[in-house]
Amino acid sequence: MAVPFRKTSKTRKRMRRTHYKITANSTVVCPKCGADFRSHRVCPKCGYYDGKQVIVTEKTAA
Repeated sequence: MAVPFRKTSKTRKRMRRTHYKITANSTVVCPKCGADFRSHRVCPKCGYYDGKQVIVTEKTAA
């Protein structure tokens, strides 16, 4: 079994792992109420999706 000849330094190890990072979810603006939410999901503020009322929220019920 092969054994590394030298120890991998912290810098070299971290440079190799630079692309392992978390990215923020992209959001869109609701055309009905202007709230930010993730795409292809129901708006949590007004309950609309694709121009239709999908869920009834307290805001839309009032």
